[in-house]
Amino acid sequence: MRQSTHNRSLTISTLLAATLALLLTCGPGAAGDYPDRTVRIIVPFSAGGTADAVPRLVADWLSRKWGQPIVIENRIGSAGNVGAEEVYNADPDGYTLLSAPPPPLVINQNLFRKLRFDPARFEPIVVMAQVPNAIFVRPNGIKASSVAELIDHLRANPDGLTAATLGSGTTSHLSSQLFETMAKVKLRQIPYRSTVPALQGLLAGDVDLMFDNLGVTLPLVTAGKLKLLAVASPKRLPSMPNVPTIAETLPGFEAVAWFAMVAPPGTPKAIVEKINADVNEVLARPDIQANFRKLSAEIYGGSVERTSQYLRSEVDRWSTVIKSAKIEMQ
Repeated sequence: MRQSTHNRSLTISTLLAATLALLLTCGPGAAGDYPDRTVRIIVPFSAGGTADAVPRLVADWLSRKWGQPIVIENRIGSAGNVGAEEVYNADPDGYTLLSAPPPPLVINQNLFRKLRFDPARFEPIVVMAQVPNAIFVRPNGIKASSVAELIDHLRANPDGLTAATLGSGTTSHLSSQLFETMAKVKLRQIPYRSTVPALQGLLAGDVDLMFDNLGVTLPLVTAGKLKLLAVASPKRLPSMPNVPTIAETLPGFEAVAWFAMVAPPGTPKAIVEKINADVNEVLARPDIQANFRKLSAEIYGGSVERTSQYLRSEVDRWSTVIKSAKIEMQ
């Protein structure tokens, strides 16, 4: 009898444990069958730029893997704040994500006095790629074939050149400001809403030079319509060994854009980890890597923890840039 009672106790305990495990597996914090419907990825900048191209490339293959549609929606305004706020307030269920370059995640908290969201509370998923910024000029434009010659020209002609940037808080804007500070020169900055009109302005001669990431601008360099003066990476790019860095003339100059995917605060860890794993799988595809190389984008990837640490370090780095460039808060 004792043995029978003992066996019944074990059976009941086993059933309870199995039931609890099932509940935990199927609960709201588990990935389960995610996703079982359309996923939205909000890009807080205009179509046509690298910030739009990178998530579209990833989303294409991610959609195939998941067997569910992924819709890219561009929500522009206020240096990325409009789109970021929408995702911040979305349901934390993994069906609304943000893919963004640095401004709304690590820069704007040091530029805007009032944000209607806390960038630090987003759930980091993955940094998909990094792309260095660069200085672009027209081949038949200003008489400067190097950063040193550009600086000499600017010192001889104060306020004589205009620079296209992509608006306050963008890495394009901060790169230009940092250049002015470190080179001790002055540029008349002309803000554009996005990469496409800025490039049109440069090609038309409305501005003299442009600070932006390599990305979608590189084909114009290859076609001979623009000249790449220098890149803002810490060292020369293996794919462009003959293109100097700005740091070779201005030691310590670095301005690298990147594109990260994050989720609304409170998104279950299991869902975040699943998206991270699946995006990393997409990033490992040779065809994706080939397409990224066309954008001069370097795959980053890695774990959620690596992403979290990287974003924290970027807050500190861009804060230093803003302070050194003496940019006032808005």
